[in-house]
Parts: sequence; structure tokens; C-alpha cells
Amino acid sequence: MKQTQNILSISKEYNLEQNRVKAVVELLNDGATIPFIARYRKEVSGSMDEVFITSIRDRLNQMEELDLRKKTILKSIEKNGHLTDQLKEKIENTSTLAVLEDIYLPYKPKKRTKAAIAKEQGLLPLAKIILEQDKKDLHTSASLFINEEKGIVSEEDAIAGARNIIAEIINEDEEVRKAIRSLFETKAYFTSKIILSKKEEEKSQKYKDYFDSTDPVSSAPSHRVLAMLRGEKENILKLTAIPDEKKAVSIIESIYISGQGQNSCEMKKAVSDSYKRLISKSMENEIRTSAKKKAETEAINIFTQNIRQLLLAPPLGQKNVMGIDPGFRTGCKVVCLNKQGRLLCNDTVFPHNNQESERAKGGKKIEELCKKYSIEAIAIGNKTAGRETELFVKNLNIPAVTVYSVEENGASIYSASKIAREEFPDHDITVRGTVSIARRLMDPLSELLKIDPKSIGVGQYQHDVDQKNLKTALDDVVSSCVNKVGVDINLSSVQLLSHVSGIGPKLAQNIVAFKNENGPFKTRTNIKKVPRLGPKAFEQAAGFLRINNGKNPLDSSSVHPESYNIVYKIAKDQNCDLTDLIGKTDLKSRINLTEYVTDTIGLPTLNDILDELAKPGRDPRKKIETFEFAEEINKIEDLQEGITLPGIITNITAFGAFVDIGVHTDGLLHISQISNNFVKDPAKILKINQKVNVTVIKVEKQRKRISLSMKKEYGKKIKKKIKSENCLTKKKPFNSQLADLLK
Repeated sequence: MKQTQNILSISKEYNLEQNRVKAVVELLNDGATIPFIARYRKEVSGSMDEVFITSIRDRLNQMEELDLRKKTILKSIEKNGHLTDQLKEKIENTSTLAVLEDIYLPYKPKKRTKAAIAKEQGLLPLAKIILEQDKKDLHTSASLFINEEKGIVSEEDAIAGARNIIAEIINEDEEVRKAIRSLFETKAYFTSKIILSKKEEEKSQKYKDYFDSTDPVSSAPSHRVLAMLRGEKENILKLTAIPDEKKAVSIIESIYISGQGQNSCEMKKAVSDSYKRLISKSMENEIRTSAKKKAETEAINIFTQNIRQLLLAPPLGQKNVMGIDPGFRTGCKVVCLNKQGRLLCNDTVFPHNNQESERAKGGKKIEELCKKYSIEAIAIGNKTAGRETELFVKNLNIPAVTVYSVEENGASIYSASKIAREEFPDHDITVRGTVSIARRLMDPLSELLKIDPKSIGVGQYQHDVDQKNLKTALDDVVSSCVNKVGVDINLSSVQLLSHVSGIGPKLAQNIVAFKNENGPFKTRTNIKKVPRLGPKAFEQAAGFLRINNGKNPLDSSSVHPESYNIVYKIAKDQNCDLTDLIGKTDLKSRINLTEYVTDTIGLPTLNDILDELAKPGRDPRKKIETFEFAEEINKIEDLQEGITLPGIITNITAFGAFVDIGVHTDGLLHISQISNNFVKDPAKILKINQKVNVTVIKVEKQRKRISLSMKKEYGKKIKKKIKSENCLTKKKPFNSQLADLLK
């Protein structure tokens, strides 16, 4: 019954048909994965995409958590003997946790508060007299409650106790809390102050922007919120999140103050005390929690978007690849892999040695290895000595070999992992890390899955957010990427297979063990023979698993085995073999799909089938492209304000993006410098690994900070600035692009 109500609420909230939401929820409850529902159950879901299905799942989980809290509260109130039918109905109809807690507050078991002590002293009647704010003489009324045995020795003691009771009554008033909550949500400000001494400030320069700052809570950027919270946690900043106190108190007074006499004066004191001591603290905690949650959600979204783009980066594919992990003093580690990614050899060369003989020896070794193992591409790590090694290799005599710069963030994490030790028990971490660099070029998705996504080096504040929510989001994006691409069951690792719909780590191990013992799978039907892989797991997984060069050509496509009969019928009706249908781009124009609609398979699935037959097993990822940095710019000292350079996006955050321009330090492309037009969300304009042209607008060499711009008019502005400083005659431009700019 409760789930039915939740389904109705979700359908209204997202403006979706109730039967569609119900169908999705039932599939999720039955163990169906989000990629499976989105791809193979379009008829029942109404062709919802993964984003919508994920939203339904998450919203349903939130509602179920709220329902559990309601049950706990109802049980508590009933135990205390305060539960009425009216109160029960009010609690059950509440839709938000904040309001639910407001309702529960008066009935919530409390510690021995000031108000509780005052009630024990018998001061509740006096509190009621003051609340009425009539013309009764306050001190006369208070004198009746003096009781030295109970600790009330004066009229002032009695009045103070009564005020404590009133303060708690005001704090528990739903109308008051609703009004003050609205004020906090719309008018509260984050105020951040440094709490370190002048001597200690040097240690905390990364928080310099927050030593004395003010941000509206309602619109504070996520990165600033998380930065301030981290600074507070590290005892560097003092952070408050409150609105104007006078405004808050006046709102409560408008609800409670109704006169001008003595009682009203005491009421004003009680209002002020209630706000300062009780309401403001709870509301500040609430608004901080809300702001943190909002900032975390945005940070997680940015992180998962970046991870998705990295996982779906273009693969080189099955080619013989050389991997090089660059280094100056310790040399460059070199590995050669075959087309299946198997390690053939490893060595170390010293192309950056001061001795010419060592450099020549290293170059000759690389040339010999390329020839011996028929190397088709070289992957070079992009960190320390990356640019120098890339230039060295490109100057060697290696025909028909393309050189790629590969992001190596996390390679060291993989090299020390259990997975790496199991893969290469006889090699040290330097060899394992170099293999990872080479494999990232061949297939980024397969290799990056072997390390914790948080170690990949993209996003913002991922270590500060709720780790449970982050894990759920990352699991979703990894699963989405793996199933979007599809997995060759005969070539894939346990790590890759474990992310396929319906297959976890244990089943993945069983699949690999079965394959090793019995040889490659010939058909998708053979997968059913894997121990503990039942009908449900097969249904969820089969469409995402590929068997290339098998007995049935459909097994290498994303057509689900449950739809094979439809394809066989189409082939029969077209008077052709199954192989004749494969690769035909004009199928849609030749076939009347309505003839093949059944109770379970409709036009959405039939269209997907024909699209897949036209391009079976196609990889949705783009083709890989080479990228060239500006040759004459190799270190930060080579940079000059106004120079325009090619770069590649390495990270996207809420405040902008970081760009690798080939000087070992990524430059910041601030959100204000992305476009001439206002940009609210950098992720909607920029992508990880995107090639861009950027203009250097500021270089701080000592701090190793570079500021960049993509604004069109910046070149004109810098040109005027350089001319005004007579730089044309003082210094010859060292870059052809800058020379063009200054003409």
C-alpha cells in the first residue's frame, strides 16, 4: 500500500505515467539493472533513459527512508501515550523529513532541559499567564510561585523559569519553525573567518579566499561550500550560516507578541532567548546540512560526469603497443604488449642522461624493440619527463608508429594493487605501472576499471562528500559505461565482467574459470553452463556480452537472445540468410516493422534491432586522435602573457576546468574565462580530453599557477596592452602565434 502511494507521488513529481513508474519499480524490485531496463525493456518503461530510471530508484529509496522514520516516530509517540488519530494522520501525510521532525519535536524524549526543570518547579501556570499577555501584574503573579524548597527564592527566579518554558514552546511551534526555516533558506549567509594567528597563516594559503568571506547560502557555489567546510574541519576557519538576527526575531515577535505591557516585555525576552539559544542553532545545523548535501550532490555529479568521459575515451583497439613511463634520473621504463595486451618484454632506457652514449643507446633500444615486436603505437605517460620523452621518441627512426601522450593518474595505484600483483607476480611496480599506461591507450575502459575511480585525479572534493552516495553514483556510471560499450566475454578480465548487468565479482570469476577450463565460448547459449549463472543472470547479462567470430553472428551484436526469433523471421520474410541482413543500412526502408510487433516486443525494440543489424557490435566511443602541444613551449618558464596555445582538458569542476598545455603544470580556465557569454555549468560546454585553444592571461612561476582564457576578445585586449608597454621593440616574440597576434 505504501509503495503504491510512493509510486503515485513519483509519477506526479516527475510528470510520468503511473503505470510506467510502477513497471520500472517492479523491474527494479525483481533485480533488473538500470542498463537492462533502459536498453531491453523500453516497451514497459516508455523508453525511459538511465537518468530517469536512476532518479526513480533514488527517489523511491528516499521515500522508503522517510517511511521508516515515520514508523519510528509513531512508535515513540505511542509509547509515550501521546498518539492520537489526528496526529497519526498528520505524520503519515508529511512529505519532508524537516517538517516531520518539527511535528515530532514536542513529543521527542529530551534531556533535562531548562524548561523541564522549570516545569518541575511548578512554573508552567506562570508561563501561561505571561503567554496570554493580559494586564495582570506580573510580579504579583510571580510572587505566588516563590518556593525556596524548589529553588525559587525570588520573583525574578520565577519569571526566568517561566521564560525558559516559553522559549521551548516557541522553539517547538511548527509555524515559527516554518517561517524561520524559510528565512534561513532565502536570507542566510555563510560567513567565514580565519582563526589562526598571523604566524600560522602561511600554512593555510590554500584557504586565503575564505579568511574573510561572505556567501549567500542559497546560491553559494558547491566548491566554495565544501572548501569552507573543509577549512572548518581543519580548524583553520570559523564558519557560520545565519541570517540577520533582528529579522529573525521580528518574525517570531509578529507571531507571538500582542501587547505592550510587562508580560509582553517578558515575551520579547523569551522570543530572543528562544531564537538565540534554541531555534537558530537547530536551523543553522539544518541549513548547513542542506547546503552540504546540495554541494555534495553537485560535486558527485561533476565527478561522475568526468569519470564517464574518461571511461568512454576513444580506444586505440587491438594493436601491438609500446608503453613508456618517463623519468629523468631513474630512466624510462619500457614495455611491449601484443594485441591482446599481454606483456612481451620490459626494459629501461636513459634518454635524458647527460652522456650522449646513454641517450643514443636508449634510442637504439626503442627502435629495436619496435621492430622486433612490430609495434604500431607508443603510449607515453604525461607526467614527469613526459614532454621530453615524447620529443625524444618522435625524433627516432620508427616509421609507421604513432606516438600518444597518455594520462597516467592512478597508474601507480594500480601497480601496487592486489589486481596488479595477481596479473604480474614476477614483475615490480614500475613494470606494472608502465603496462597500465600502454593498456590505457588500447582500451581506457578496461584498464581504468582496475583502480578506485577516486584515484584517477578528476573532480572536486570527492574525499569530502558522503562516501556511500559517491560509491552508488560511481557504481552507476561504471555499470552504465561498461554496458553501453559491451564486453567481449572471451577477452575480458574479471574486473570488467563484474560490472556487466546481472554479473557480480563471483559470477565474473566463475565465467573466467569456466573459459580457462573449457576454452572460448562459441555461443551465448554456452554461457548458461557457467556454475551459478541462472536464468535471471543470463537474461540481464546476455545482451551486453559479445562473442566475436562465434557460430551465430547475432552473438557479436547487442541484439538480445530473447529477440533472435524476430530476426530469424525477418530474414525468412526477406528470403535471405541471417548473414545477408548484417550490415544492411537500408533495412528500415525495406521492412514494415508493425508486422513484427508482439505483446512483449514493440516498435522501440524493433528499431533498436534494425539499427544494430545495420552496424552490428559497433563501439559507441569515438575514434582516437593524436594531439600535438606547441613544440617550443615545454616548461612554465617558456610562457608569456598573451600567448595562444593548444591544450587538452584534464579536469572539470564547478569553477572551471584545468588544461594541460604541455608545461607539466595544468592551467586554470576559470568559469569566467570560458566564453564571452555567461557560463553556469562548465560541464555543459567542456569535456574531459577535449582539445582547446587557450590564451595565457597570467603566470605565477613561483607558485606554479597559470591562468588561461578562451574568450574571443582577450587576444585583442592583450595586443593593446603589449603595444602600450612598447613590448614590440623591447623583446622579439618567441612564438609564431604571438607574433601573428601582435601584427
